[in-house]
Amino acid sequence: MTGFDLSGLLAFWAKRHDDILSLIGEHLLVVAIALLLATIVGVGVGLLVWNRPVGRSLAVTSAAVVLTIPSLALLAAMIPLFGLGWTPTLIGLTLYSLLPIIRNTVVGLREVSPAIMESAKGMGMSPPTVLLRIQLPMAWPVIVTGVRVAAQLTIGIAAIGAYVGGPGLGQMIFQGLSSLGSKNALNFALTGTLGVIVLALIVDGLFTIITKYTTSKGLRA
Repeated sequence: MTGFDLSGLLAFWAKRHDDILSLIGEHLLVVAIALLLATIVGVGVGLLVWNRPVGRSLAVTSAAVVLTIPSLALLAAMIPLFGLGWTPTLIGLTLYSLLPIIRNTVVGLREVSPAIMESAKGMGMSPPTVLLRIQLPMAWPVIVTGVRVAAQLTIGIAAIGAYVGGPGLGQMIFQGLSSLGSKNALNFALTGTLGVIVLALIVDGLFTIITKYTTSKGLRA
């Protein structure tokens, strides 16, 4: 691989900016879809098992086991079932996102004071109403933190999705690694890597704003 050349990297970006922007868009899209699916499933599971010890333990442990599977191995294992491209990437990213979302949903709901829930029940609210109107809003900052962690995790793992023909900046990283010694090998790898880092920082900042404006004023620190 040739040495680093800043002017060469800038020229590379200028020449390929359309391709780079397209890959950034693909990366964000696949992460957003996977995160949305994982949030729906993770929060739903958390709502179902937060007060059931066996179900809670099973859900968290299952999600934790998935997270221990190397991403390359999981993605490769899905090729015979789903082929190459978006589908295995989306499934893999969704699975990897579940643990922090389920765990934080459970933790957030369990941290709501029993006295508050008893007061709500004393006002005539049914248990499902207490869960949705009292517990869920109070647990929301903790849940969003779980989604935020999942987003950071997913942005990084999405790059590995290129191994199975998935979308995103991982394509540039793999192209650089597969063409070691060529003129632009380092430029491809650096562009993909820097793009992932910048996206992670931007998304993290967006979640800070989301947390601020979706959390009740009474719960803000």
